[in-house]
Amino acid sequence: MDWSPGSIMMKRKLGRRQGSIDLLETIGVVNENGNEIPSMPPVHPPLTFDFVLVAKISEGEENNECIRKQKAFIETLKAKKLNIQKFRDDYTVFYCIRAPERVFETYRYLLKVSDACNWSCEQHGSIPQSTRIRIVDFILHHTCIDSEGVSEYLPDLMKKNVFETHFCLHEKREQKELKQSWARWSACFRGQPITNVRNYLGEKVALYFLWLGWYTFLLIPASIIGLIVFLYGLAFYSTSPLIQEVCQSNVIMCPLCDISCKVWELSDTCMYAKVSLLFDNEGTVAFAMFMAVWATVFLEFWKRHRSSYVCAWKVFDWCEEEEELILEIVNNAHCEPKMHMHSYLRSTIVMVLATLMMLIIIGLTHVLVVFRVIAAVLLAENSSWPVITENSQTVALMLGAVLHYITITVMTRVNCTVAMKLSEIENKHSHSAIERSFTVKMFIFQFFTMFSSLMYTAFFLGRINGHPGGYTRISGRWRLEECHPSGCLTDLFIQMSIIMVLKQIFNNIFEYSGPWFRRWLNRKKTQKLRRRCVKCYKKECMSVKEGSELCENCKLEDLHRNYGLIKTDSFSLFNEFLEMVMQFSFTTIFVAAFPLAPLLALLNNIIEIRLDAIKMVSLERRLVPTKANDIGVWTEVLEAISVLAVIANGLVIGISSDFIPRLVYKYYYGPCASGSATGIDCMVGYINNTLSIANMRASNFTQHQMVTYSGINVTHCSYRDYRSNEDYSLTNQFWVILAARLVFIILFEHVVVIFKCVASWFVPTSPLDVRNERLYDKLRRLKEELRVQRAQQDTLTKLNENGNVKRTSKQKKTNKLNSM
Repeated sequence: MDWSPGSIMMKRKLGRRQGSIDLLETIGVVNENGNEIPSMPPVHPPLTFDFVLVAKISEGEENNECIRKQKAFIETLKAKKLNIQKFRDDYTVFYCIRAPERVFETYRYLLKVSDACNWSCEQHGSIPQSTRIRIVDFILHHTCIDSEGVSEYLPDLMKKNVFETHFCLHEKREQKELKQSWARWSACFRGQPITNVRNYLGEKVALYFLWLGWYTFLLIPASIIGLIVFLYGLAFYSTSPLIQEVCQSNVIMCPLCDISCKVWELSDTCMYAKVSLLFDNEGTVAFAMFMAVWATVFLEFWKRHRSSYVCAWKVFDWCEEEEELILEIVNNAHCEPKMHMHSYLRSTIVMVLATLMMLIIIGLTHVLVVFRVIAAVLLAENSSWPVITENSQTVALMLGAVLHYITITVMTRVNCTVAMKLSEIENKHSHSAIERSFTVKMFIFQFFTMFSSLMYTAFFLGRINGHPGGYTRISGRWRLEECHPSGCLTDLFIQMSIIMVLKQIFNNIFEYSGPWFRRWLNRKKTQKLRRRCVKCYKKECMSVKEGSELCENCKLEDLHRNYGLIKTDSFSLFNEFLEMVMQFSFTTIFVAAFPLAPLLALLNNIIEIRLDAIKMVSLERRLVPTKANDIGVWTEVLEAISVLAVIANGLVIGISSDFIPRLVYKYYYGPCASGSATGIDCMVGYINNTLSIANMRASNFTQHQMVTYSGINVTHCSYRDYRSNEDYSLTNQFWVILAARLVFIILFEHVVVIFKCVASWFVPTSPLDVRNERLYDKLRRLKEELRVQRAQQDTLTKLNENGNVKRTSKQKKTNKLNSM
């Protein structure tokens, strides 16, 4: 035994939990009760079954064919040595499946001898129920029957109503424990029992909740700083010379639309200017830089926390593709591997179709722009309410944001269907490859759906609309929208806030009420549940002995109870991930325009964690526990979003915000430009400096439009741009500001990228505890293998020596007999 100081120190370190897990429990992200994380889920003797197939009872010729295929499929499963029991009531047949121990022994042995999954050699005793469910689920989905020369798998049979559904059963005791400690509203501000979630729902679900909990915790500092930026604007906007200049202005502005719109006074938009300054101030730049670095810190620390947990669970070196190969052999010992293949034709077709889909999504953005333009004109011309007439563009923008939300809701389903079809065309060799391909396509489609309209508002609104006498028009009729003289950032803020608030409120309402109502409806349709007997209740809620089972009535009651829950599939967890990743995009990409986005995300996520927990534990059928050691391709997606956030926020501040024009005015054109002005604010006169003057008679305005709402006739009006008052050519100040914008964007992005790289370098992906434990683990396994190998060699050597002794003795006897 090694008693060296280094060995003793290593054993002490390995005898306790990872420091990263202790940190998570200290800050309240997880709640492991201070216990060491077990490498394997606890094993309880199963009381019922590993999996259930359900078929409806009906009559007719078509049903005879369904019954024949049912029997053929069940016989195929029995040929694989699966034990199947049949339960039947008036309308439903339940085929309850339990796999023999031989299947799991084969699985364990293959894991032990595999390259990347040999962590499983630590497993002793019975297989956990979560592993049993996963293996049986794989066998069911990879079992087929021959139907007129065509192989039909379980999904094909379900499409033809041969089977109605399939599911795994909730375990009453574990389900009750999770309800008490996690899946209830009163636990909103309590840490999550991540290990218990992993034991019951699998590593993939547990990592999702661990990621969501860490993301929610880090939103707290982001929310606080965003709120400070908002309060900073709120504290100083009343004394700002920019606000006073707008609110006390006598400037007459050009009409915002043709025919019905009249000239208007700049002071009419005093409130709009105040709202603009709440979000478009000096603090916004610092906050945008902070959020870009925040995204990197969040991801780097997430990788550390993930490493600690997957190391404790002994799945650090686990490989999904190798696991699929092992399950293939467990299902069919004579299987052939599905070879890696690549078709340039398929790739080209997928690329063309994906591009076409993105063009369609961008086309929807153009539809939204046209809707807003036409709606602004119609509201200005036909509305009987003066408030709407005077603020037709703002109302049209808000209606466009609501329509955008509806478009997002509809296109989510369309995008999902298209992404799945494109992934099927690619014909990937494994489920993990298909999932990665589908995730990337779905995210890209959703990203374009959600952000195309916002990009137009941020980077094009008010910059391509032309000038008086030369307005840009749609179909030669409708003028494009203009920005407010206080800036375009408020338009982006209004659109983002409406979409984010509507999306979070309605998503949470429907996400909870929908499953709850469907579960209630399903239970009303099924027969009245039987009361459980006392013995079976004790078996479920207390420790049970090997071989214990529920009685027949309680088994049927348990089947009906699970059957009445909401159906789950492989997309259930994907949808939750997609929702949170898109929220992460909203929180980081255009945060310069909406500093309160992290606060809204924080409030939503506090509810979202418990909502998802209640759904998965109480309202939905049990998810098939899936093994994983990461959140998959979502990590790369999040890293891409963090890079886009740097670019987008730099462009928003440099192009959409008035931050750069104000700096240029302050140091180059304003009263402080000479350096001799004293006792005067350097921003006095900024609003008038951003306005150009147009001759209304020479700009094709009607006589009706040249009369103010108070009845004053005017011949000249102002509009927001840097143009000559004579020929509408761009002034030198425009080019100076443009150059300053470009310089700022380049500097901002380079500085932020440097900070991100420093943060990424400063936070290692894996803690030292994880590296040392993995090193110690590998060394111990190698020593164990060496010990077993030497023991086998010693046994063979002794057998050989005994054989040699016997042969020598026999030879001596033979020689003695021959000599006689």
